Amino acid sequence: MNKLTLIFLSLLLMSMSCKETKLPYTDDYSALSGLENRSRWGTYNVHDPSCKKFGEFYYAYSTDAVFGNTTADASKLGIKVGNIQVRRSRNLVDWEFMGWALDSIPAEAVNYVHSQTDGQGATNIWAPFILKYKKTYRLYFCVSAFGRKTSWMGLAESNSPEGPWKIKGPVLQTNYSDLMNAIDPSIVTDAKTGKQWMHYGSFFDGLYCVELNPETGMILHAGDKGQSTVRRYDLSRNNVEAPEIIYNPELKYYYLFVSYDPLMTTYNIRVGRSRKPDGPFLDFFGNDMREATDNYPVLTYPYRFNNHSGWAGTGHCGIVDNGKGTYYALHQGRLSPENHLMDLHVREVFWSKDGWPMFSPERYAGVKTGKIGSDGIVGKWEIIVLKPSTYKRTTEAGQILWGENRLAAEEVCSSSIYDLKNDGTVENSAQGQWKMQADNVLSLQIGTFKVQELFVHQGFDWENNHETILFTGLDSNGYSIWGKKIIER
Repeated sequence: MNKLTLIFLSLLLMSMSCKETKLPYTDDYSALSGLENRSRWGTYNVHDPSCKKFGEFYYAYSTDAVFGNTTADASKLGIKVGNIQVRRSRNLVDWEFMGWALDSIPAEAVNYVHSQTDGQGATNIWAPFILKYKKTYRLYFCVSAFGRKTSWMGLAESNSPEGPWKIKGPVLQTNYSDLMNAIDPSIVTDAKTGKQWMHYGSFFDGLYCVELNPETGMILHAGDKGQSTVRRYDLSRNNVEAPEIIYNPELKYYYLFVSYDPLMTTYNIRVGRSRKPDGPFLDFFGNDMREATDNYPVLTYPYRFNNHSGWAGTGHCGIVDNGKGTYYALHQGRLSPENHLMDLHVREVFWSKDGWPMFSPERYAGVKTGKIGSDGIVGKWEIIVLKPSTYKRTTEAGQILWGENRLAAEEVCSSSIYDLKNDGTVENSAQGQWKMQADNVLSLQIGTFKVQELFVHQGFDWENNHETILFTGLDSNGYSIWGKKIIER
């Protein structure tokens, strides 16, 4: 290949990478957070999303959390809030806010919580989960009080994903005397037997799994609260919650995604897997997730690319399949530095040859990926290693104390710039080298840092508002490696 051809290909690649993709949202939505702007929310005010594709739409249901004080506005506008936000999208990029699933928080739930908390809590509905069984749509949800194990998990049913919903009653209830906490449900069906299993739980003694009756959607054996699946050590500062369980029929594994740490700061996503829907679940290193230790890999963590203030709170994911074998992760992202605004992040999921999921470093924008060879790799890259911080905070029930919402510098994974040269070397590192192992698969070594399998794909550079080339992978420590090619415009 002569020099003129190389120049032409480089210019062609740059023009493709700089292609404009008009996105409907900006990250700072503080001016639109109020209820009067709800028709424009789209990806705004999203917390604890659960998503499934029904027909032509992806439907997302989420905790009714809104930035700012909305009580007075709701009364003025005649809106009943607190009752599960509902959105839909055809493409996972453009989201339509559909309103609230329920008219009110079930009185039975409020009475149960208030009876054991001196009237505290039960002000909104948390962590819904959606599924379809035969022709019935089932919406699970939680009513609780912060820092308490007094929780009421309910079930509503409908003939449509858009409702109306009929309350069927409580599925599971916990109180101060229980080890576990009845919040954050996620349900999977055994691919062989048709049995259904619900994973749930939080900070209090970790996560649990209990069998359901598929015909009713309720607990199969009355009074059963299941068995432990995930724990962490030193609960004075560590938190685990938000299970999301899926089955990948191609890999024949059940994957249990969980969230670590306080939701406003270092909230991050880990994953384990099992051949059985009720576990035991093993992590990246083969450790049983029931043991009180930290598990890997790390799929998200607070991060910052250049030209952006960065993201915290990147946890509590829902996983959705597009029906053609491609998976996407939906989770909240809290805009730094204050970490109060809650934006919906959607990321494409890639799978290693060993069967571990990895998330794209950038939010999904509908950009299609073609064949990417070595010519597409040459150039400057921002690379982030998602390495968990050892910074210690004081927490209450696994959450930060009021006023400690800002991240410490060591809690943010920031990017470093590397120049990947045409000769396969990496500038400023005598040991640095890179090589395309196959189409869209890259190996990279920088000093002692080495990753054999990085998945290269085209995507959108949200920090600079144009298309680019990305990669994602896992290193030997179980840390995610995110890369973004810098396109000079």
